Amino acid sequence: MHENLIQRTNTSPRAGIVVHGLGKRFGEFWALRDFDLEVPAGTVLGLLGHNGAGKTTAVRLLTTLAQPTTGSAHVDGLDVVADAAAVRSRIGLAGQSAAVDDLLTARANLELVGRLYHQPRVAARRRAAELLERLSLAEHADRLVKTFSGGMRRRLDLAATLVAAPPVLFLDEPTTGLDPASRNELWELLRELVSDGTTLLLTTQYLEEADRLADQIVLLDHGRQAAAGTPAELKARVGGERIAVTLLAADHLPAGEAALAPFADGPATSDAEERVLTVPVRAGTPLLEIARALDHAGVAAQDVNRRQATLDDVFLTLTNRTAAPAAVQPDLPTEAAA
Repeated sequence: MHENLIQRTNTSPRAGIVVHGLGKRFGEFWALRDFDLEVPAGTVLGLLGHNGAGKTTAVRLLTTLAQPTTGSAHVDGLDVVADAAAVRSRIGLAGQSAAVDDLLTARANLELVGRLYHQPRVAARRRAAELLERLSLAEHADRLVKTFSGGMRRRLDLAATLVAAPPVLFLDEPTTGLDPASRNELWELLRELVSDGTTLLLTTQYLEEADRLADQIVLLDHGRQAAAGTPAELKARVGGERIAVTLLAADHLPAGEAALAPFADGPATSDAEERVLTVPVRAGTPLLEIARALDHAGVAAQDVNRRQATLDDVFLTLTNRTAAPAAVQPDLPTEAAA
């Protein structure tokens, strides 16, 4: 473990995040409603949902950047409304866009954050050096941030959230723009933080990321909680086995779905761009029978394979991507659209 990175040896005895009936309304539009949550200290919660589901609104409420309309929330034992200033001293937040100063070097950015946390100059300089090394930015420490790539800016932004070693960390789409190698490095870092007691709330569009990191997952759909559980529990909820058929032509998808209906153990999903039809089936369904049914229906398949359910299946099955939320106002604040 990297003790200098964490700077803590004991986990907090209090729950990391506790939420009851939290809601945020803009006029007649509810960006988030009846939201309940409990994240034990030293665990990871993955908050998933399509664009507009309420993920960023939830993060803004929990980090004191917005006032709730209904309900209550406590972060590290502190009320986000009554104890807002104290909450801000106990959290780290990396938003969707990196919040670093382009006209400063990477080192100066981190030292500035340390000084804003009232760290002595020598301590701020030492902490900046530790974080630059750990996030593979040491060789770029004295470059202006405006010369950084998107991935480097993202890593520097995360480093800034870690300067004060906060017990609760909020990451809103943290690996957007990172290449696979950088994403894996970030995942390793987050696992180290959590193993040393940090509570992490993570919003992400990368469902593999949630599967790899999260102890619990909450799925939001149009501002409401659609499902909650461990990754394994949510996968079991939508069924285990899937047959994925890649067709030669997208216009064969309806006929393919009809041909496989006798084998289906739930609603099928399709991807017209990739020409892939995915059907949940009963365990042990022979692939040969699937191929025969497609051939009998005159549906030309390029590939047929069996796989287990993924979080992508959970997402597509348990959210209604086409339904529109009621009473949407045309001119909502930015946070309501996320």
